[in-house]
Amino acid sequence: MTTDQDLPMDGQPATAVFAAKGIDVTPIKDQGVIKVVKHQGVDKERPMIGDRVTVHYTGRLLSGKKFDCSRDRKEPFCFNVGKGQVLKAWDIGVLSMQRGEVCTLLCKPEYAYGAAGNPDKIPPSSPVVFEMELLKFEGEMLTDDGGILRRIKVKGDGYTNPNDGARVDVHLEGSCGGRLFDCRDVSFTVGEAEDKGVPYGVDRALDKMQKGECCLLYLKPKYGFGSEGKPEYKVGPDKDLVYEVTLKDFQRAKESWEMDLNEKLEMSLEVKRKGNQYFKAGRHYQAIIQYQRIVSWLEMECGTGIEQQKKIQDFLLTSHLNLALCFLRTKDFSQVVENCNKVIELDESNEKALYRRGEARLHRNEFSMAMADFQKVLQVNPSNRAAHAQISICQSKIKEHHEKDKKTYANMFQKFAEWDAKVCKLTVLGYINDGLKFCLFFTVLI
Repeated sequence: MTTDQDLPMDGQPATAVFAAKGIDVTPIKDQGVIKVVKHQGVDKERPMIGDRVTVHYTGRLLSGKKFDCSRDRKEPFCFNVGKGQVLKAWDIGVLSMQRGEVCTLLCKPEYAYGAAGNPDKIPPSSPVVFEMELLKFEGEMLTDDGGILRRIKVKGDGYTNPNDGARVDVHLEGSCGGRLFDCRDVSFTVGEAEDKGVPYGVDRALDKMQKGECCLLYLKPKYGFGSEGKPEYKVGPDKDLVYEVTLKDFQRAKESWEMDLNEKLEMSLEVKRKGNQYFKAGRHYQAIIQYQRIVSWLEMECGTGIEQQKKIQDFLLTSHLNLALCFLRTKDFSQVVENCNKVIELDESNEKALYRRGEARLHRNEFSMAMADFQKVLQVNPSNRAAHAQISICQSKIKEHHEKDKKTYANMFQKFAEWDAKVCKLTVLGYINDGLKFCLFFTVLI
């Protein structure tokens, strides 16, 4: 890779310098993006497709006129590289850079602003030059909690992804602490990877992958083998995992709109059985996937007769109740409340929904609302001993909360009183001091 500290920016000579000192970084080698390195990077690692990159940049016309600069805004720019979120030249150029590298890119119009240009900034069909500095990069977060991080080694083909229920053929290589513990080709149904000893995080990442994609998945314990570990792989509890996954092929499952109601009801029976199986085994995340599939199929269905309507309602009630119970186990209390509310919309006196919503609200320190739910449980079933016990807990928590408030406000008022007394004392001393000064001044005058 060539380097150049200061490239001339005066039209044709600039292109000549790039042609002489730069290299073509386009995949098809059409001279669309020519790169000259100004400062080498700090290591040899480069971003992968989908990585979140942070850059500083300055854009200029060949005349040298600056039309954009992140440094002028005193804020670097972030994007997911290789995903089409920015100019094509940026995706290509940044993927060729190392962390800390500074380079200059000469970009043909078709890799930059095209035939139209950019009104008031870039004339039509204009080549442009960007100085780029790659500050940092990291994998793409696939979950809000950062539990699954993906780095794409080989981009897949097409625009379709596996969905829940899809049949996939993958190659897996799993490692923990640098030790390879799993290497195999395996086929399974998305949502049921657990049956083949494949961790939950791999299962959840598949709906973001295309056929032929090879990626690295960095899994936190929640998305790996959890607190139990995997003794057959000699993986201990609460271990981070790295999986290299290649999606060789897949067959998508039918979407809701592709099935008639009878097919949905038949599938719901089988999926419910699978969800119950996972729940009993303590695989709550896997159970959630199954129950959510039923909801997605039936929540917009009405049925054509009383029998069908009853089946739909029974499946929805059971699925939302089971989801609430799963989310209680995973401590996602907002989801517990949401699913219980769905049940109560269908059956306002549902004892289990009222009780589970009360539990979730108690965990969220919403003591009065929780107590109201448990009282409604007793209206439905006065002999529910668990609800009686929970009401006692709520009353105790409310009392404890009030006592804390009283102490807090008492301390606050005490501090206010002390402060007022201090201010008053300082004010009086100030008056006395001013009085003494006046007396002294008067004495001197005499």
